[in-house]
Amino acid sequence: MRAAVLNTSNHLKETLMLPTTKTPPRNALSDLTVLVYGPTKIGKTTWCSHAEGALFLATEAGLNNLETFQAPISTWEQLLAACGEIAGGNHPFKTIVIDTIDNAYRMCADYVCAKHKVEHESDLAYGKGYALITNEFYRVLNKLALLPYGLFLISHAQEREFETRTGKVMRVVPTLPDKARKVVLGMADMVLFCDLDISPGADGKQVARRVMRTKPSASYEAGDRTGRLPETIDLDYRRFLDAFAGATVARPAPQSAAPAPAPTAAPASSAPVAASPTPVSAPATTASPPAAARQRPAAAK
Repeated sequence: MRAAVLNTSNHLKETLMLPTTKTPPRNALSDLTVLVYGPTKIGKTTWCSHAEGALFLATEAGLNNLETFQAPISTWEQLLAACGEIAGGNHPFKTIVIDTIDNAYRMCADYVCAKHKVEHESDLAYGKGYALITNEFYRVLNKLALLPYGLFLISHAQEREFETRTGKVMRVVPTLPDKARKVVLGMADMVLFCDLDISPGADGKQVARRVMRTKPSASYEAGDRTGRLPETIDLDYRRFLDAFAGATVARPAPQSAAPAPAPTAAPASSAPVAASPTPVSAPATTASPPAAARQRPAAAK
């Protein structure tokens, strides 16, 4: 018995694959998972269409006015087949866009229910149906996220009431069901909320510009694990790239020795220039919360 234990211990020592060096931060969008959500027709799909080598897995109509590479997806089986081809690598695409991830989740639920011969996930006892759907949804998304391509997920926005320690609050979140939203938010490196920024203009009229909000707020869901983006940025893909790349260049490398003396002159700012605002006809008001808050490596088989 003791010999068997020793042999097992020696075998474990031989098969351990613990790292010997630290993993560097990922500096490319092709390594990241990005959730883009906001009101209908604000420009989410157009924004994603400018991503490098974008391939749309289109689960709904909405690309008719855009020239894109797209694979129409109407069932979870079709999504699995597309993921299999993507994982094979025999293609030129660099960014995978699922538009929308809400529809993809519904297809996943239909697939699991059909597989277990039930009409609704609640027909399986003790929450088993919900668990099976969530596990399948996570399994496929996680495999896509681990592939060497950027993964962009598009969702719509909704205002929901949440209970907190101090009372009920209204918050704008993606329209995904709770369990699916937790899966997506957990794996997303960036959560970008598309919104209208409304402020008084020089002539007293209100002006509005389409923006992305990137930092957490009590009024909406957003976040940026990379820490490279400003809190608010114009809803323009080129400006997004400039901000992302500029912050990457400006970020200092970690130092193991004493820090170097500060430079005598501060470097020029890399923040992008704000886009010209568009006048709107509503009367001027004082600053207000976001517009939407006042009213969102093997093939997967």
